[in-house]
Amino acid sequence: MKNLNKYLSAVFLAASLISAAGCSSTPQKEGTGQYIDDTVITAKVKAAILDDPMLKVAEIKVETFKGVVQLSGFVSSQEAANRAVGVASGTEGVKSVKNDMRLK
Repeated sequence: MKNLNKYLSAVFLAASLISAAGCSSTPQKEGTGQYIDDTVITAKVKAAILDDPMLKVAEIKVETFKGVVQLSGFVSSQEAANRAVGVASGTEGVKSVKNDMRLK
């Protein structure tokens, strides 16, 4: 019985380590926790852009990877693009912003 407990403990430990390693992040892939954090950041940036009367959230796509926000889509002026970058940069959790927006 004692050997069985040791064996089951070893199997449980190995399964735990394997599942934890599967959720860890790599340079090309987010871990589960990072994915959730990035989803929250994306939602906050979209809400901030929506609250700004100069910007239209439907025309600006927001994606986040490891805290780096990428803005893409179309804006009516360079001023609007700069404003969107400023709004995104001021959002909590954003490490940096990549501007891939185009002028209409």
